[in-house]
Amino acid sequence: MRKFLASAAAAVAVFAGASAHAAQPQPWEMTFQPAVTDIMRQVTWFEHYTLWFIVPITLFVLFLLAYCILKFRASVSPVPSRTSHNTLIEVIWTVGPVVILLCLAIPSFQLLTAQYTPPEEAKLTLKATANQWNWDYEYQLDKTLSFNSAILQDADRAAAGKEDRKLYPRLLAVDNELVVPVNTMTRVLVTATDVIHAFAMPSFGVKTDAVPGRINEIWFKAEKEGLYYGQCSELCGKDHAFMPIAIRVVSDAQYNTWLAAAKTDLPGANKALMAEVDAQDKVAAAGN
Repeated sequence: MRKFLASAAAAVAVFAGASAHAAQPQPWEMTFQPAVTDIMRQVTWFEHYTLWFIVPITLFVLFLLAYCILKFRASVSPVPSRTSHNTLIEVIWTVGPVVILLCLAIPSFQLLTAQYTPPEEAKLTLKATANQWNWDYEYQLDKTLSFNSAILQDADRAAAGKEDRKLYPRLLAVDNELVVPVNTMTRVLVTATDVIHAFAMPSFGVKTDAVPGRINEIWFKAEKEGLYYGQCSELCGKDHAFMPIAIRVVSDAQYNTWLAAAKTDLPGANKALMAEVDAQDKVAAAGN
């Protein structure tokens, strides 16, 4: 049943976000960003599942409080009850929460296990090193590719070809996105050079601390092409709010072309990739 509901939620998310080129926070957003990995779909399912417990419990406690306030207020009940023990209520009050916690714990442990158990071997390994306040990325290939990714300054938008603020929003857009191929198991080794940071990508359902002197490992398999945004999620200093993460998911062919060009000319490779993706989106939009 859990997998069925997760699949249904995934279908809704795909159709809801089909027209969105970039997954990013929205004004007054109350739900998660559209899921593009199986793990994030499971996280979304678990959030919906817990609401079936949280909402009734909250309403029940609210009812009890209102009942006590109205029934036992001084004007209605001037002589307080001296009842101090009720076996049935105590048994229900003890057994009920235990049952609820078991219902929450079992799927929670299953989700936690899934997050730490990749279903297959990683085909791409990246290293993300956090600095105050930017990221160094390293593609661990035969010939290593390394570059820095920092928040995009408004003065640099025109030169970078990123003037569209809907696609490249303020405080989230970066100068150099992390580029990965779609439907590819990707391992990310996360560390830091100075203080504790955190690598978080909401649409992928991944988040882990970046700790100096330690390497943490996360993984994801993005199932939809697009541009996805996250941020450092650990208070890391005065510019903590200006340390975004951007991951561009592209086709295998686009990734291979970008990778070959990026080894010698990263800015040129990024612009060529952006132009190809934009042209592809325009063709798709015209077809609709």
